[in-house]
Amino acid sequence: MFLNLKKELVRICHKVYEKGFVSAYDGNISALTPDKTVLITRSGVCKGEVTEDDIYEVDLRGRMIRGRGKVSTEIKIHLFAYEMRKDVKAVVHCHPVFTTAFSVAGEGLTKNIFPEVILTMGKVPLCDYATPSTDDVPKSMVPYIQHAWAFLLKNHGAVTLGPDLQKAYYKMEKLEHAAKIIFIARLLGGEQEFPKNKLAELLRISEEVYGIKPDNRNIF
Repeated sequence: MFLNLKKELVRICHKVYEKGFVSAYDGNISALTPDKTVLITRSGVCKGEVTEDDIYEVDLRGRMIRGRGKVSTEIKIHLFAYEMRKDVKAVVHCHPVFTTAFSVAGEGLTKNIFPEVILTMGKVPLCDYATPSTDDVPKSMVPYIQHAWAFLLKNHGAVTLGPDLQKAYYKMEKLEHAAKIIFIARLLGGEQEFPKNKLAELLRISEEVYGIKPDNRNIF
């Protein structure tokens, strides 16, 4: 059941490991099935070594349907996203180096620097610190969950959402790429925002083409 979705989930797991977005047993990835159940990586497995046997199926309350062993301790992030956003069908949680460095420094990626980031993701908020695996993690996302597609978890890592696994993964890849460029720009004297009078045009394109709500720009 859901073999193609499982295969895609395994593929994405291998990609986040190859890209260095996770190390050791870090990270967790999930997808919502057509039956409104969730396929998610199990706890304690390297994403570079994930097989279909490491993908568990749970209901929207986190109760096991298929699989043996321990479901990821961060499943609360995934279930929260699916509960709050009907347009979300996949969740990627990783610890990419440059993006996580911004979260450790206490800084979200909310400046108007990259038109392509504004177009496809909107601003990326920094959520308050919360102990991993606790209910406080999804609670920290509450102020932004209705509008944001990517989140920095303070001193923790990043979460991206998508209408499918590939789009959720590409948001994580774009997020890390943007964080790396900003880091390098600061070594060269600092990043500069693009002209504010160009923002309205981007917001219009963002909503019309990518479905990013304008409210995303007004909540930070």
